[in-house]
Amino acid sequence: MSKRVALYVHIPFCETKCPYCDFNTYARIESLMPAYIKSLRREITQWGAMLGRPKVHTVFFGGGTPSYLPSEDFVAVLSEIHQAFQVESDAEITLEANPGDFDKAKLTAYLEAGANRLSIGVQSLDDRLLSLLGRRHDAAQAVSAYRLAREAGFENVSVDLMYGLPHQTLDDWTATVERAAALEPEHLSMYCLTLEKGTPMEQWVKAGTMPEPDGDLAADMYVVAEEKMEALGYRHYEISNWAKQGLESRHNLAYWRNDAYLGVGPGAHSYLNGMRFANLRPPKEYVRLMESASTSKAVGVLDEAAVRSVRVVDSVEVIGRRLEMAETMMMGLRLDTGVGEEAFARRFGSAMEKAYGPEMAELTQDGLVERADGALRLTARGRLLGNRVFSRFFAETADSTA
Repeated sequence: MSKRVALYVHIPFCETKCPYCDFNTYARIESLMPAYIKSLRREITQWGAMLGRPKVHTVFFGGGTPSYLPSEDFVAVLSEIHQAFQVESDAEITLEANPGDFDKAKLTAYLEAGANRLSIGVQSLDDRLLSLLGRRHDAAQAVSAYRLAREAGFENVSVDLMYGLPHQTLDDWTATVERAAALEPEHLSMYCLTLEKGTPMEQWVKAGTMPEPDGDLAADMYVVAEEKMEALGYRHYEISNWAKQGLESRHNLAYWRNDAYLGVGPGAHSYLNGMRFANLRPPKEYVRLMESASTSKAVGVLDEAAVRSVRVVDSVEVIGRRLEMAETMMMGLRLDTGVGEEAFARRFGSAMEKAYGPEMAELTQDGLVERADGALRLTARGRLLGNRVFSRFFAETADSTA
């Protein structure tokens, strides 16, 4: 592996599981933590050896709740990453955290270990809505946690918010956006609630005990976020993300540019060498298999057989050229810069116009995309109707090996 990779580290532990969440996370399995950390370190070592200790330009600890771990576990895992990979000196190292899970000593340990970016799951600054979301903190605790991170020395802090919630009014949302922006974080992620299949919240809506989210109201909330952030000078660099100039999430940019990434931990996904693969999801089974995993050696070519030799890998999909093109369009169009026509041609040896001329013409006529500065990008209307745009590039991917 000569490519630089972005590294995702999955932490499946939560003190409580939120009713809207369908991520691979679990409550009340704290007893598994010591064995899990040992297994996670083993997988990191295995991949580092297999890939020939490639360069890593971003590390993202997600979950779950990484901040729920003892700080010494975070330090140990990050140390293992530095031994197994060549972590670039200016690598972005992010840790997701929930308000109330950390104190100044814990934050100091994160910083001393090398973390340089904190992503705080605030979700709302309305206590009524936080209760509905099953969050363990209130608005005052969220603000205090943010200020504590600043006091500890974090200079790059992201705040996550959610909109389109049942019982949430436009005024509720406007107040939360204004209050969060007043804290002046370097980055804000604002996600519309999706009722995920099998979650308690989806069941409540089906049973009629909770109103179904209002899509039109959610669109109005999105417009409010755009207007507020633009007025404050934030760059709306991705459909759901805003940042101060130069402080965009470098890790997530790797996903949106369809670049190489490696995921470790149960349920983690990877995209390397034309393959997308995922680890099995149950943490206990992950630990059992990793405890007996053999030491790996560098592979000459990372092929499907090599990937499947990692015992915790559960599924592998070989991505054909046509599917890679469609995914590059879908992900890249989420960015304000869109998909560069020269970059597309270099990557695929084909002009974007040749690959998607009719689709581009139709979407341009519908006012959903535009060509500017040598790139195809979404219009303001296109950002509201993104899924309609993205689907057009997948119409001819049945032969994904083309």
